[in-house]
Amino acid sequence: MAQFVGTVAGDSRNPYLGFDAKRRDTPIERRRNVSFDGSDNGADMYYVYRYDDVATVLRDNITFCSGSIRELLEVVMGPYPLVGMDEPEHKRLRSLVAQAFRQKTLAHWNDDVVGPVVDDTIDTFIERGEAELVREFTYLYPVQVIGALLGLPREDYQYFQPRALALTNVAAQPEPGLIAAVELRDYFSGILDARRKEPRDDLISELVNAELDGEVLGDEEIFSFLRLLLPAGAETTYRATGNLIYALLTHPDQFEALKADRSLMTQTIEELIRWESPLTITSRQCTRDTEIGGVKIPAGADVVAGVGSANHDPTRWENADDFDIFRPVIPHISFGVGVHMCLGMHLARMEMAKAVERLIDRCPNLRLDEEAVARDDVHIHGENFRSPTSLPVLFG
Repeated sequence: MAQFVGTVAGDSRNPYLGFDAKRRDTPIERRRNVSFDGSDNGADMYYVYRYDDVATVLRDNITFCSGSIRELLEVVMGPYPLVGMDEPEHKRLRSLVAQAFRQKTLAHWNDDVVGPVVDDTIDTFIERGEAELVREFTYLYPVQVIGALLGLPREDYQYFQPRALALTNVAAQPEPGLIAAVELRDYFSGILDARRKEPRDDLISELVNAELDGEVLGDEEIFSFLRLLLPAGAETTYRATGNLIYALLTHPDQFEALKADRSLMTQTIEELIRWESPLTITSRQCTRDTEIGGVKIPAGADVVAGVGSANHDPTRWENADDFDIFRPVIPHISFGVGVHMCLGMHLARMEMAKAVERLIDRCPNLRLDEEAVARDDVHIHGENFRSPTSLPVLFG
């Protein structure tokens, strides 16, 4: 079993009260650009809190480019981090990589990969009638799904979890992230060579053989994508699934409704991702002098798009701070918008749905262990990344 490493960016229980105040008082907030070591970079950065303003920033990839993301990510993910690239090279790389995420392929993954991985993980605790679902379930199964999709040996799965999290946390802890980047590149190098010689029915073979108008992916482009896929698949999906389970177990009436009517699953997942997105911010860089919400933004300034705040904007959702699977479905912005819409969003939704479905089917009367909840002060926490501290449950 992979050792649990519950990294979070900050320890806030409820940043949404602060977001409410920001949207009201300083919807475009100028701050000094401070490094992780506390030093002043000598420049301003701008935080954006309202839904319409955040959507404007994310849609306009010309005025608000991804250069600041690329500068950070290419240190550990290589020179071609998809989320940090701009047109036209972003379009070329995304078009090639997207071939591996076809709808037909996703359906195959759901039946033949995600379901068995989820069941195998539940098997480890099903006989006990109790479990701690963060360490024993949500933290473990997403990286196993990624490993299976990539066609990697099962005994290697636990190798990826700590390295994926090290990549995610590189800004705060550079050395482990840099080491993990080298180790993963070396590991994948041998796999790519093997798949070129003997393709299999897996994602790496799809990437190696992807072709569009005579264009193919180079090795460094594949290495960069795989080092992006691992933390995206391992970190954000485990957090989102934990948030979903926590939300349902702390809103038992809605959980009962979902158990009685599985057709509610789609809107339940969308509501959860809006209510508690696993990642609350993303960043862009302003390419030219412009204006957002009446505030002038100079060329070169970093702009932080407050996704978590935008998803709680009361001008878009009534009682926006409430988790309510019955509310009208209005598109959220957790997966982004525009050309950088998350490529893996359908896989993430599929994994979350399968996890909850199989828990319902196999763990009857699933409920929080209230004694453990009180003792361990169980709650969702984090500022930039959010997920539960733990999920002690009883069932049967």
